[in-house]
Amino acid sequence: MHALARRLLSGAFVPRVRWRFRTSMFILVWALFNGAAYHAPLYLFGIDHLDVASLRAGMTLLTLPVLVVAMTAVFIGLIALISQRLVKPSCMAMAVVNAIALYFLVTYGVVLDDTMMGNVFNTDTSEAAGLFHPWMLVYVLFLGIVPCWVLLQVEVTHTPFRQRLAMPVAVGLFTLCWAYGASQSWLWIDQYAKRIGGMVLPWSYVVNGVRYWAGNVAPHERRLLPPAHFVSNERKVVFLIIGESARAQNFSLYGYGRRTNPAIAKAGATVFKKARSCATYTTASLECILAHQDPGARARWEPLTSYLQRHGVEVTWRTNNAGEPAMGVRHFERLGDLKAGCTGEACDYDEGLLRGIEARIAASSQQRILVVFHLEGSHGPAYNTRYPSRFNVFTPVCASVQLHQCSSDELVNAYDNTIVYTDFVVGQAIDMLKGLQGYSTSLIYVSDHGESLGEYNLYLHGTPWSIAPAVQKEIPLIVWDSSAAHSNASTTMTVEGTFSHANVFHSVMGAFGMRSDVFDPALNLFSPERHQ
Repeated sequence: MHALARRLLSGAFVPRVRWRFRTSMFILVWALFNGAAYHAPLYLFGIDHLDVASLRAGMTLLTLPVLVVAMTAVFIGLIALISQRLVKPSCMAMAVVNAIALYFLVTYGVVLDDTMMGNVFNTDTSEAAGLFHPWMLVYVLFLGIVPCWVLLQVEVTHTPFRQRLAMPVAVGLFTLCWAYGASQSWLWIDQYAKRIGGMVLPWSYVVNGVRYWAGNVAPHERRLLPPAHFVSNERKVVFLIIGESARAQNFSLYGYGRRTNPAIAKAGATVFKKARSCATYTTASLECILAHQDPGARARWEPLTSYLQRHGVEVTWRTNNAGEPAMGVRHFERLGDLKAGCTGEACDYDEGLLRGIEARIAASSQQRILVVFHLEGSHGPAYNTRYPSRFNVFTPVCASVQLHQCSSDELVNAYDNTIVYTDFVVGQAIDMLKGLQGYSTSLIYVSDHGESLGEYNLYLHGTPWSIAPAVQKEIPLIVWDSSAAHSNASTTMTVEGTFSHANVFHSVMGAFGMRSDVFDPALNLFSPERHQ
């Protein structure tokens, strides 16, 4: 033991310095390594979208690594101006995070823009565990840990401030000259700017992470909506069920060939066609669903749930997901809070959110009650884990989080099983509402966004809106109302038109007979004329 201590104190376990670089040279070498090691998806994208046989395309393709190296050198160079001691630790951190980012770029075809960083910031432990695959460790080991070990062998010697300043300035001037000489490349780069910017590491996750944080995470004041009143005195219960990653294309109620919606189909619901989400990731979509108008980059108004609670509606929010905005409600409960004393497979899945809600409603003294269920739904990539085994209707299923390794049929089978299960949960909620005594009841089901299942080599969701495919935008929007003429029949009404998340806020207000200056009756899905 004493011998081990002596070896530690003597530096026996400290890596031997094998290379010495001045700060500026070290940064340039690291920038070249970063450009070569972590940007294969970017270069392959350029090859796929350029006519590489032409001289102009070749110049554009060469411009991509020049930009990557230049941006990296300037980024680390600015860190060196603050402190030379931060240079190596910054590069080591970059190596590990780049390795993880590259894994997701290669495996799922994601684009690390600010919307995708929103997904990263709002991924909980359960979701993160569902994304893990041993291949991620391979990326981290060879592209993260090994470069860090090499960096430990390097000594970065002191460089005067002027020389440290000269390096980013020189690189910046060189890049400007290159940009001028390759000006014909900029139209193509501008055309694919979102996609390209989301593949440049570390620019994509650093800058876009800051952009997302500044616009969404940084605290800002919520303004109160104007006073409201109620034009109806009936006792009312409304269920709002927010799905996850459910795309309309795979709902039989929207014309899909498979029978994925047997429960809702016989409930007497109304299906609204051509509904679209406002975003391709959960946090932004939740803001839209709970907002009276497009919240834009920064949502400044109180959400629907707080607005209702403030006006005497008893609000319960139950979640098996994440990404909810700050809100003031009577009850906020996670699925884990509801599992005490619960036995059986159902306790671990979305249907567990229904547990005990009927008794709570019966015990309530409030005249108006809103219950929100935020489902785990069809959250990928581990679709086969989102439903109980009894809903393994379509087989064989994809059982890997590396979705590109599954056949298209296996992937779609697993995803469709999640839709069948969501249909079951919604059907159970409607049956519960039908059984409530003394209340008029309504239900809205809407998904936060859609999902990609390999189309255009894209998986999951969160693709920037401007380039996202329709399957990430087109969502199911379904309502049921106890006062509708067909509510107890086994027929489904279809309403054509253009609908979106904007309908939800005003439909919930309409269901409660709630009126204020922000209420827009044209967006109320429960208007009698829509059900004729």
